[in-house]
Amino acid sequence: MAGEWRASSWGEEISLEYGKALRSHDDTTGRYRVFGSNGPIGWTSEPLAQGPGVILGRKGAYRGVQYSPAPFFVIDTAYYVVPKTDLDMQWLYYAIKHHKLGEVDDGSPIPSTTRSAVYMLDLDVPPPEQQRAIAQILGALDAKIELNQRMNETLEAIARTLFKSWFVDFDPVHAKAKGRDPGLPEGLAALFPDSFESSGLREIPHGWRHGTLGEIAENPHRIVQPSRIDPAAPYIGLGHMPQRSISLSKWGCAEDLESSKFEFAEGEILFGKLRPYFHKVGLAPVDGVCSTDILVVRPKDSIWFGFVLGHVASDEFIAYANSGATGTRMPRTTWQEMARYELIVPPRQVVAQYNDYLEIFTKRVIANIHEARTLASLHETLLPKLISGELRIRNAERFSGGRS
Repeated sequence: MAGEWRASSWGEEISLEYGKALRSHDDTTGRYRVFGSNGPIGWTSEPLAQGPGVILGRKGAYRGVQYSPAPFFVIDTAYYVVPKTDLDMQWLYYAIKHHKLGEVDDGSPIPSTTRSAVYMLDLDVPPPEQQRAIAQILGALDAKIELNQRMNETLEAIARTLFKSWFVDFDPVHAKAKGRDPGLPEGLAALFPDSFESSGLREIPHGWRHGTLGEIAENPHRIVQPSRIDPAAPYIGLGHMPQRSISLSKWGCAEDLESSKFEFAEGEILFGKLRPYFHKVGLAPVDGVCSTDILVVRPKDSIWFGFVLGHVASDEFIAYANSGATGTRMPRTTWQEMARYELIVPPRQVVAQYNDYLEIFTKRVIANIHEARTLASLHETLLPKLISGELRIRNAERFSGGRS
């Protein structure tokens, strides 16, 4: 009957088509995404399949599931999915994720997902209007999460650009020294000098001075034993920290920790101190504990927060930490080494203005992180209930209006 779910199998509903070898997928002028077993890996100028489409990893320890709304290319370590019946592609993507087809293993020495192992598995298929409604609900959550992530990337980019312009390239000072408008509000522009003075190997803005990170920042070193850690407390390890982004959106719980950790507070800076992870610098969005492979950094005076964060997250600082790391098996830096980092210290009034801007950015970044986590939790709750049919959508036609 119309509107009823039907019992089927994956083999009756889809065909898994092999991707193709591609010599080069780093064509920066290419319009079409190239997918491998674990997600996007580059671009090319000719697609293999039309979008929307679903990609399923075929080989490797982790075989991901990806959705592409546009035409795409798949290399030979992955499949692309071709429906045999009337299936909504975005619903299909969520169904494949729910049924964990990327974890189906044929038992061979090299982890692989075979078509025969997938095709034999059972599948309950909702009617088309239910498929489209499910896809729209879950897709809207994913879209909002992605929007928050992109907003954070934009905010970070603005903060980095402003920091480099004021405190590394000294653009406002150069502009005033040449008699040009620095492009800042009059009161703010007046805080920057209009000349440079000789100091060591380079000229610095007049009235500014040489200093070190240790003069304006500190490592609180709040070590705590596992017996005194709340099991429900947020826990951050190096694996939770993203690369080259202060938006630290992942953390676990402190249950079952067996060794000492460092305490940190919301708004403090976390720096991965092992050489492979110097590029992991995050802004703590919560109070919690972290791995002792992470250093906690905070300004001695809150007015220096943005200035400290800008330096610690900079490529120049990461290069400095890398050059001074010691140890043979796993080179690492120390706070004592970090504190010796030399920088040009501006007057407090200039730093205060930058900090006011950055405070707006960081509050928005942290708010976006918490909202995205809430949405992700809702998504995680709804996905199995919707795909299994435990939760049915009434009047699905209203949800799916306009979808094809």
